[in-house]
Amino acid sequence: MRLLVTGAAGFIGSTYVRLVGGEHDVVVLDKLTYAGRRENLPEGTQLIEGAIEDPAAVREAMQGADAVVNFAAESHVDRSIDDQEAFARTHVVGTGTLLDAARELGVERYLQVSTDEVYGSIESGSFTETSPLDPSSPYSATKAAGDLLVSAHFHTYGLDASIVRGSNNYGPRQYPEKLIPLMVLNALHGDSLPVYGDGRQVRNWLYVEDFCRGIHTVLAKGRAGEAYNVGGPDECENVEVVKRVIELVGADESLIEYVSDRPGHDRRYSLSSAKLKEELGWEAQVHFAEGLERTVEWYRENEEWWGPIRSGEYREYYEKQYGKSLG
Repeated sequence: MRLLVTGAAGFIGSTYVRLVGGEHDVVVLDKLTYAGRRENLPEGTQLIEGAIEDPAAVREAMQGADAVVNFAAESHVDRSIDDQEAFARTHVVGTGTLLDAARELGVERYLQVSTDEVYGSIESGSFTETSPLDPSSPYSATKAAGDLLVSAHFHTYGLDASIVRGSNNYGPRQYPEKLIPLMVLNALHGDSLPVYGDGRQVRNWLYVEDFCRGIHTVLAKGRAGEAYNVGGPDECENVEVVKRVIELVGADESLIEYVSDRPGHDRRYSLSSAKLKEELGWEAQVHFAEGLERTVEWYRENEEWWGPIRSGEYREYYEKQYGKSLG
């Protein structure tokens, strides 16, 4: 197949391209925001620089595509709380632009990459695909709106479209505003480790390669008009994640600093992947202990990747967010 993969210069999208690039003809459309980097992509990947909310860029990139996989997103909840406009533009306007072009150009298959956060928080049990959408942040609200647009294009226009919703991803090449790479790099440098609230928020951790395998399984075999949850095999409190990072890095727990909680912070996420396993045969292969060890080792060995980030715009963002400078 010829695949248009949007947002693929970011963390999850670039992992997906590395997974499927040898199997399919891949074209990437990415506007290269702060979290999108050319060097994330395998050498020789065809990259068109542009935004998914730009109809001209979308139509140029989508010409001849058999399928579209949409990873393009503003992905950090904290940034959505400060400024929601970019999130609405990408997740709502951009998704609508992609869907319109897919219909007009006769694309055979469309896959929307979404998040467990559209369901909100759950005290016990796990969300299924029939759980109501109840987003808590501007990030998750705009992602939910994008999902609903996908469903509307299936029901109204008959577009062959599906949705995948992943739990918290982690792994190599994740921008260090996210919990695990932030803690790994801060611990390696002896910086404090900022933990929101009491740190007992529970997340369902999914190694990025497992998520990408789930995405490709749904692209190949998923039913049109359906959503599929892709959940990780393990749940863990945030503060326990931080302590495991400290142990792997060889740092000290005295680096932990509890800070004011994020507004509207969801307490627990949990996804059931039963539908994906029973219907399509997917299941996670990497448990959290193994995946975290792989991830920490990758950051240890790849300073050339993260060094420029910690010396750039990220430092200003970090100081604004946490009220202190990086060492």
